[in-house]
Amino acid sequence: MWRLGGKIVSLHPMKRIVKRFIEAQRLFTSSDRLLVALSGGADSVALLRVMLQLGYHVHCVHCNFHLRGDESNRDEVFARQMCQQFGVGLTVVQFDTRQYATDNHVSLEMAARELRYGKFEELRQQHNAQFVAVAHHKDDSAETMLLNLVRGTGINGLTGIKPKNGTVVRPLLCVCREQILQYLEALHQSFVTDSTNLHDDFQRNKIRLNVLPLLMEMNPSLTDGLMETASHLRDVATIYNKVLEEKRTLLMHGNAICLDSLRADECASTLLFDMLRPYGFTATQTDNMLDASQCCRFFSSEWEALIDRGQLLLKFQDSSKSLPQLHIDIVDVDAGFVIPRQKNMACLDADKLQLPLQVRRWQQGDKFVPFGMRGKKLISDYLIDRKFSQYQKEQTFVACSGEEIVWLIDERPDNRYRITGNTRRAAIICSISQ
Repeated sequence: MWRLGGKIVSLHPMKRIVKRFIEAQRLFTSSDRLLVALSGGADSVALLRVMLQLGYHVHCVHCNFHLRGDESNRDEVFARQMCQQFGVGLTVVQFDTRQYATDNHVSLEMAARELRYGKFEELRQQHNAQFVAVAHHKDDSAETMLLNLVRGTGINGLTGIKPKNGTVVRPLLCVCREQILQYLEALHQSFVTDSTNLHDDFQRNKIRLNVLPLLMEMNPSLTDGLMETASHLRDVATIYNKVLEEKRTLLMHGNAICLDSLRADECASTLLFDMLRPYGFTATQTDNMLDASQCCRFFSSEWEALIDRGQLLLKFQDSSKSLPQLHIDIVDVDAGFVIPRQKNMACLDADKLQLPLQVRRWQQGDKFVPFGMRGKKLISDYLIDRKFSQYQKEQTFVACSGEEIVWLIDERPDNRYRITGNTRRAAIICSISQ
């Protein structure tokens, strides 16, 4: 069921801001139909109310990921009641998020993202909607910029959240969380709160709850400043991406890159990293490629890079047959907790990890701190000490958190990520050979 709002007589300040933003960014037109993602939280509730009051055709979708027990069901009931109150059509989707995460070896956060956006596109087509409207706002974009800055990223990671990405639009990127709450208060509109957003167990929540408030004490206009910076960086990124494509055309032929010519470029490190980013290689790996000698090999989860006679050759590898898969369980560490001792398992401090972990082959120059030791050791030296044959070396893999090796799989974990007396949550990791 679709709803077209009535004639607009007067506009709340936030509605005027959103209306101007939609028009300035050319997000959609008054004749377009929108699929609105309604979680029941303040942001999505405000999005629905604004779209209705501005007179847009909307249909809502609510995703129940079944991750928070009764709270997840409470959110679904709220979404149903709200849509019934305003006469808006609603589609409710049920997901077994934990099973999907296990089957696809991704974190719960990534699983939920993949599930909802996949379903959004399916429903958009089913309901003949032109766009999917989601409720990201200024603070979300600021969090994304800061999170990418902390993790380490190229220029494209510092451009914030795009107002429009294909068929996904974000009409609330022009307002902050405080404006949203004031708007809902003026409407006497209730909403539900996701309790997991109140804890700083996850990196994004740490940015939201701890870092952003501190920075805003120093600069109350921080989010506006970051949004303006993101806008400028999007323009810069557009220029850079054009240059990158020109360099790619000049230096890359098929799956071969002319490494000798690239090395002569003053921006070689950045260019090679962005050229190989789609293949899953890290910045550390691409820097090592520029310094490497003949016949050196590097591996991502799906690709192998071989340096041969001034060329960097890329070859796809069947990761489903060659790389072990990881199954990860996060458990609380209490008085009865026992660290498993099986060879194909590692038990690490979950709060020190960036999930999901990445699996790749070890390569020359890789270092880690073997469990029980203090200093770093080359994996090549470790394998020599263990008297590994060449075949065993080629079948040895590492699990990485970001760019740090946390486990020499089926052999030894990194001492920096061990379980200590301060550990609250443990990640029990099991390798599954293909």
